[in-house]
Amino acid sequence: MIDINEKICSYITKNWLIPWLKENKSQNSFAKNHDIEESTVRKIKSDGTYRIPVETLYRICKARKLTLEQFFNLINE
Repeated sequence: MIDINEKICSYITKNWLIPWLKENKSQNSFAKNHDIEESTVRKIKSDGTYRIPVETLYRICKARKLTLEQFFNLINE
């Protein structure tokens, strides 16, 4: 069974961060836009063992105008 933190980070990285970076935007601008620290973005994208805090996930979802329920539905599709 896949670890839920790995699944969350993988989804954020593949679906939101990588497309953001492909638009020639920076990791720092992603962090600012999503109300998190740039160091958190690095952890999300590169560390398979990062245990993302609920508060961090909430901030990212809020910036994306998603509820946590909607987010979890997305990662389970």
